[in-house]
Amino acid sequence: MKQFDLDFFRGKRVLLTGHTGFKGAWMSKVLVEAGAALTGYSRCSEKEYSLFELSGVKDKINHIKGDVRDLAHMKEVFRQVQPEIVIHMAAQPIVRDSYADPVYTYETNAMGTVNICECVRLTESVRSFVNVTTDKVYENKEWEWGYRENEPLDGYDPYSNSKSCSELVTHSYYNSFLKDKAVAVSTARAGNVIGGGDFANDRIIPDCVRAVKKGEQIIVRNPHSTRPYQHALEPVMAYLMIAQVQFEHPEYAGWYNVGPDECDCVNTGTLVDLFCEKWGEDAAWINVAQKNAPHEANFLKLDCSKIKSKFGWQPRWHIDDAIEKTVEWTRVWLAGGDIPAEMDRQIKEYLDGWT
Repeated sequence: MKQFDLDFFRGKRVLLTGHTGFKGAWMSKVLVEAGAALTGYSRCSEKEYSLFELSGVKDKINHIKGDVRDLAHMKEVFRQVQPEIVIHMAAQPIVRDSYADPVYTYETNAMGTVNICECVRLTESVRSFVNVTTDKVYENKEWEWGYRENEPLDGYDPYSNSKSCSELVTHSYYNSFLKDKAVAVSTARAGNVIGGGDFANDRIIPDCVRAVKKGEQIIVRNPHSTRPYQHALEPVMAYLMIAQVQFEHPEYAGWYNVGPDECDCVNTGTLVDLFCEKWGEDAAWINVAQKNAPHEANFLKLDCSKIKSKFGWQPRWHIDDAIEKTVEWTRVWLAGGDIPAEMDRQIKEYLDGWT
């Protein structure tokens, strides 16, 4: 197997959905620096702050405002761009938001995947397609070992279940249409991501940042829930590795978990303790349990043996590193510093540890 090499993407026509999101912005930055001919397709962020806007890549890519629910528009974009590589990251990604608006969540996460798969089916230029889903696609039995790729897919809440549907849609399109074409297809199921520039609501590290920015205590609603936390660059690089290798060697296509090592599956209280330690300045948190809160899994862990075995992939940064990089990025941002340079620095530091 050829070793993962970002130079592979130089000049490649890449279409990335969800490029204005948190992970999408980090991936856009990586692909721009790699010299890819990148087209981003996404709804524009309505948040006060946007990592994509801060990253400095907007004017360096073919930035298209679009909604994955709009099949006609997406078809036209595919026709114009003729992508060689498609990475689908657009989603409604928040569990609690999915309870508030389940129809939109299913339309975006399930039917959005139908639309992207249909465009891949109709576009002869596509050679490699990666659909990014989540670790929450599995039927969660709250057991203490990691889920494997052959476990049943049956997410509980509308977000998780819509991502299970996204997996099944991709599998059906592959079996029905794409395996007979020269298109390598994979899905990637990543754990919880953290890092600089995440401004999402209802996520613990952004909650930490918002609190320390205001000089307030961090509110933690469930300090005992365990998740596989990893820095955003871990799955971003894994997605790109899959996209490259299956482009050159289609036999590597498949369904892959992308998560941290066992030692980095920690509970929320431990994560926030680590953030407070790295931040300093008397940062502290309080446990504020919410009554009648919607269901969320208490324990979730991934078995990543498959991607490690087939690709030789290993996580580079442990949870301590991930929090440290998050704090470093946040301090630059709060000081009005050079965010593109800070992102470049962290990407280089990550890649220097790749070999």
